[in-house]
Amino acid sequence: MTGNTIPYWHVDAFAGTPFAGNQAAVVVVDAWPDDRVMQAVAAENLFAESAFLLPSGSDAADYELRWFTPACEVALCGHATLASGHAMLEGDEARESVTFATRKSGMLEVRRDGAGGYELALPAIRVRDAVPEGMLAGLDREPEEALYDGRGYVIALYRDEATVRALDPDMAQLASHGDTMFICTARGTASDVVSRVFVPGAGVPEDSVTGSAHAALTVYWADKLGRDRFTAHQASARGGDIACRIDGDRAVLGGHCVTVVEGRFRLP
Repeated sequence: MTGNTIPYWHVDAFAGTPFAGNQAAVVVVDAWPDDRVMQAVAAENLFAESAFLLPSGSDAADYELRWFTPACEVALCGHATLASGHAMLEGDEARESVTFATRKSGMLEVRRDGAGGYELALPAIRVRDAVPEGMLAGLDREPEEALYDGRGYVIALYRDEATVRALDPDMAQLASHGDTMFICTARGTASDVVSRVFVPGAGVPEDSVTGSAHAALTVYWADKLGRDRFTAHQASARGGDIACRIDGDRAVLGGHCVTVVEGRFRLP
């Protein structure tokens, strides 16, 4: 750090233009700050996630990576990883990819897709267990099918896109289940699949575009559609588009990013 400031990017991920997709803060540190400081930075940013990058100093990865919501540290965040890759690659046209070592999600890579965007490979998440009793009470419409993975991902299938767009969940009730991610989905109209994602227990009532949710949706819908790739749209107020495909045990998500602000963040 220089003069108690750190490099800072505000990136709109899974967006081709500013003010769409999902906002993420990306900061680079030369030593891990105290967790309370990183949590305070994330709360100050008030984005769904802030990504903290530390140059790794090893051949295993380019950076170590951690993610914080305004309320807590999380084990996996897709859009902030895509934003981190964009921030690190944007100024280096000769570089094709960047790798990140994470504490709970292994090694992640962001790679240029050859068309001005990026691809992010996340661990594929298979959601196939029964949902615990009462967990869906905060969703104001009964899904046609609901599955749970035991680690905090719920997929609720609805009959059509209009039903997903009309959902008005009880956020307090959903938040009572901790940082469980409620992924509400249906077949789309302009895209193959549509979704909305609610994580109020982690300080994110409705997420704008959620990479980790699509690590689960990629597996779920590939099985249902009978093919290994499809297009997806997250129907939040900001909205975002994701190209999804299965590659072995990885869910590969494609999209664009836009830098909205670049500067320095002053630490206390």
